[in-house]
Amino acid sequence: MRNHPLSRTLDNLSRTQRLSKRFYEKVKTQGVRYALARLFRKLYFKLDDNPLPGPGAPEVTHPYADYHFWLGQNSSRAADLRHKAQTLQVFQYQPLISIVMPVYNTPEFYLRMALESVSSQIYPHWELCIADDASTDDHVRSILKEYAERDARIKLVFREKNGHISAASNSAIALATGDYIALLDHDDMLNADALYEMALWLNLHPDADMIYSDEDKVDDSNMLRDPFFKPDWCPDSFLSRMYTCHLGLYRRAIVEEIGGFRIGYEGSQDYDFVLRFTEKTDKIYHIPKILYHWRIHPQSTASELENKNYAVDAAEKALTEALVRRGEPGRVLPTPGGHWIVRYHIQDYQRVTVIIPTRNLGSILNTCLTSIFEKTTYPNYEVLVIDNGSDEPETLELFSKWQAKEPDRFRCITYDVPFNFSKINNYAVTQTESQYLLFLNNDTEVLDGEWMTAMVEQVQRPSIGAVGALLLYPDDTIQHAGVVIGLGGVAGHSHKHFPSQVPGYYYQLKTVNNYSAVTAACLMCRREVFESVGGFNEEDLSIAFNDVDLCLKMGEQGYRNLYLPHVVLYHYESKSRGFEDTPEKIARFSKEIDYMRHRWKTIIDHDPCYSPNLTRDREDYSIWI
Repeated sequence: MRNHPLSRTLDNLSRTQRLSKRFYEKVKTQGVRYALARLFRKLYFKLDDNPLPGPGAPEVTHPYADYHFWLGQNSSRAADLRHKAQTLQVFQYQPLISIVMPVYNTPEFYLRMALESVSSQIYPHWELCIADDASTDDHVRSILKEYAERDARIKLVFREKNGHISAASNSAIALATGDYIALLDHDDMLNADALYEMALWLNLHPDADMIYSDEDKVDDSNMLRDPFFKPDWCPDSFLSRMYTCHLGLYRRAIVEEIGGFRIGYEGSQDYDFVLRFTEKTDKIYHIPKILYHWRIHPQSTASELENKNYAVDAAEKALTEALVRRGEPGRVLPTPGGHWIVRYHIQDYQRVTVIIPTRNLGSILNTCLTSIFEKTTYPNYEVLVIDNGSDEPETLELFSKWQAKEPDRFRCITYDVPFNFSKINNYAVTQTESQYLLFLNNDTEVLDGEWMTAMVEQVQRPSIGAVGALLLYPDDTIQHAGVVIGLGGVAGHSHKHFPSQVPGYYYQLKTVNNYSAVTAACLMCRREVFESVGGFNEEDLSIAFNDVDLCLKMGEQGYRNLYLPHVVLYHYESKSRGFEDTPEKIARFSKEIDYMRHRWKTIIDHDPCYSPNLTRDREDYSIWI
């Protein structure tokens, strides 16, 4: 009966019904765009050739299906490469790019692939400067000579003594004559249009001193995987992790000025190199395209950082020295993934005023206040509660209780006006003279005594605007870990609802990172910065997005905003304000959305702290397909 035509027809009908049901569920939960992308991806990979799992079974997909689908939509095909090659004649600036490649005992297959990836570049104005670091495998020398005889643009130097990667890289740099230097590891590969894209960017931005691209990894079967879609230049993120990496292009004059690579930093020589390079220039650009393929094999750093423990030690040394050079001394502490958190020395323990707007809900406020006064170790702070019309006796009694218990550190001021978050907080600022302002929701709970100290460490720095925290729901999932502009149309929270223990997108959750905004549920800034941008917008943003707008105004004036993973609080979100469920609230919210979309259209279209290749539909850092 199984092969009977009627039986097969019923099977196909059942299969179609199950597929339709699953597609409909995707539409309901993720939206039409996402559901269609999933459907097209299945067709693209012919994944429906696999047996359809039964009802309730997990969906089976290729482990890199999302990325390969994205590659199919975004990679340059042969026709695209030919067209790009034809446009070279309109480039007013066609610099010679010197590709620097240190080599040591590279497996033959990997070495040939690396060399072929350079030879196939559609941009012709390059030279490949190779320094063999006294390889002992005979095939290395013969292969290098073979390719050098084939192409006069390949220059070779054979070192007589092995000096490791920094010395070998410097030997290769000594061969370079180009205006710019690009770095290529001996077992990695370039896209065929990698140098073309760099040259195009130099024509668009002739002031560029450093350009970096996105990258992915390539495994032993030449499968492309694990794309890293990066933000634009974020200096504080870079102090926590070496994210620029490959492909990097650097102005040779500055490379020579800083003396190239330093001996003794092997394993993190690139990190040390870029730390010193970026102290000489801020003309740093990012190409949000995959131009570089980092080889994964058992001995590679791309495979396992633990294979090169000395790299971790070198990175710590490089970062510590960078802090001293920059006049911002501090401790460099390890964090998961081989990354770092900088804890700066506090120069002056100036007063912090914690500003907490509230109305009734005394039990919730009491939890917040108790956590502050019992746990905070920072020695110089006060708590200023702004009472916006409380009338519950227990709440009013709570104010008296804390005034008696903490007479030198607790104040409560009544400001009985129609609820306007911006106006209430702006008024609170006028009631204090503190150098540091810490805006805090009444439905939060401090978890660690160092929280305020850690925020002051960062906010004391002249370059910093707003500093935010990791906020958790009571079930230890993430409520806030930085704000991404453009998510959901205006702004959304990074990694919302993720378990707090996970590292996030390339350890985004475990490292200090620049964001365009952070939430005012827990936000610290200097008074001078707050006042210079006019505080919160009372007229246009009385309830929503006022904290995002505040941070964006700081960014507009050149300040950088930060998320700190080591400052952790619980946030019992919006218990005081309730839901946006009345016609009046919906109308007001719609106006605030319109204001944000008009005022901040440019950054909504492209948040520099977030990749345009990542989703705008969700808060999970998935690929934008």
